[in-house]
Amino acid sequence: MKRIVACGAVLAAMAATPVLAADLGRAPAPAVKAPAAPVFSWTGFYIGGNAGYGWGSGQDGLGQTGTGVDPSGWFAGGQLGYNYQFANNVVAGIEADLQGGDITAGTAGLSSTLDVFGTVRGRLGYAVGPVLPYVTGGFAWGNNSIDYLGLSQSNTHTGWTVGAGIEYALTNHWTVKTEYLYTDLGAKSYDNIGTDAGVNAHTAKIGVNYKF
Repeated sequence: MKRIVACGAVLAAMAATPVLAADLGRAPAPAVKAPAAPVFSWTGFYIGGNAGYGWGSGQDGLGQTGTGVDPSGWFAGGQLGYNYQFANNVVAGIEADLQGGDITAGTAGLSSTLDVFGTVRGRLGYAVGPVLPYVTGGFAWGNNSIDYLGLSQSNTHTGWTVGAGIEYALTNHWTVKTEYLYTDLGAKSYDNIGTDAGVNAHTAKIGVNYKF
């Protein structure tokens, strides 16, 4: 009886040996890699809002002046645009904005106010992941009013603007930015003061965009 039990044990061990050998020789299963996080792209249309502070003078870049005052004040508005990101991370785009505010100053019965203005600008930057530093420039316009001794006159000035900014992507859709622009709106004739008056301004603003 003992001999039969011993033989059974030997046979069971021999039967198990090939299975163990096969398990030992089998290559380990490859590790499953987590999917890579999507890389943010600046390509697409966007729309947003902004607010900032402006300061300037009642003369254009050539010194044409007729008011002798230096307006300043707050403004707010909105912007929309489109960016395209190239394979080398260069980002080119176009943006239009419209602002309303109270950039004003006055003295001795005379006041000057820039209340509505806007730009249409190209943008060129270099994306470093979610960070986009850029330069910008293009066409600018603004509505300026001069009041002198109760006589008021408004003119729509046109000119140019140039500046720079930096934008940061919070998510795949939301971005925030800060931007500085210098704007020269040229000079126009104002009958109520009997001379030409120019407008130039510096603006600094912060904004938020939603990218589609």
